[in-house]
Amino acid sequence: MKAVVCTKYGPPEVLQVRDVRKPAPAANEVLVKVRATTVTMGDHRIRSFTVPALVWLPARLVLGLRGPRKAILGIELAGVVEAVGADVRRFKPGDQVYAATLRGFGAWAEYRCLPEDSAIAAMPRNLYFEEAAAVPIGARTALHYLRRAALRAGQEVLIYGASGSVGTYAVQLAKHFGAHVTAVASGANLGLLRSLGADEVVDYTAGDFSRHARRYAVVFDTVGKCPLDVALRLLDADGTYLNCTPAMPGLRMLREKLAGKRRLIVGEAPPETAEALEFLAGLIEGRKLQVVIDRRYTLEQMVEAHQYVDRGHKKGNVVVQVA
Repeated sequence: MKAVVCTKYGPPEVLQVRDVRKPAPAANEVLVKVRATTVTMGDHRIRSFTVPALVWLPARLVLGLRGPRKAILGIELAGVVEAVGADVRRFKPGDQVYAATLRGFGAWAEYRCLPEDSAIAAMPRNLYFEEAAAVPIGARTALHYLRRAALRAGQEVLIYGASGSVGTYAVQLAKHFGAHVTAVASGANLGLLRSLGADEVVDYTAGDFSRHARRYAVVFDTVGKCPLDVALRLLDADGTYLNCTPAMPGLRMLREKLAGKRRLIVGEAPPETAEALEFLAGLIEGRKLQVVIDRRYTLEQMVEAHQYVDRGHKKGNVVVQVA
């Protein structure tokens, strides 16, 4: 089978399309013929090894010292079940599925084996494979953090980096939960955010957006680029700060976490189960959540896809067609 292989850390050009052995499912696994995958900012960080200095060594030990220990990267996919192991009961050949593959990566290939009890679920019936592949990471992450904030109807929420994958889902999910949403992004993306349901939109390039008099029950930094001082200035005295990027908390953050009633939730990964994917499929099939796709590439264009994502300005998701 064909796969995109990464044998060392570096720029997009380290990626190569190669022929590798097709996997066979174990007793508790399903073999998925991958139809589509994505390139996310998480993929960018892994491929380029862009991590905070304080976690450099632990990250190398986990991911690989000289290059990724798992040479086939990729953290989400959609496809068709081709075969199942003897103990599998949830799926059968021909089922259309979508999955997160944070546990072991491997989505940038024509086939991927996944445990039946991992983050894999029936694909939303009203999506194409390219759309479904763009849900398991961004939407699941947004849902996890908003649930951790115990978001309630009527609360004021500010979402920073609202035009990215996590951000576009966070805007829609916060509205679904009944919040009043202020979305922060560049001016070119404000129309998109209004179309997704944002109550207010703010162009961070037009000046100091933090001068707003309003305070928010939840401040959600989806890209890790909002200065912590600014976020805390906008946060209620008993509010919740969310940051889904893998940043090491600084001393100021630790002090704030220990002071008062504010909660800081940073760098958590969603549980690797199917529950969130099943919940999201229900929203998508009910037309309550839509997928934003910026660009599409083929597996052979993976280098070009990474070059585009590396610029840091994608809107929603970048999809890679595998088959």
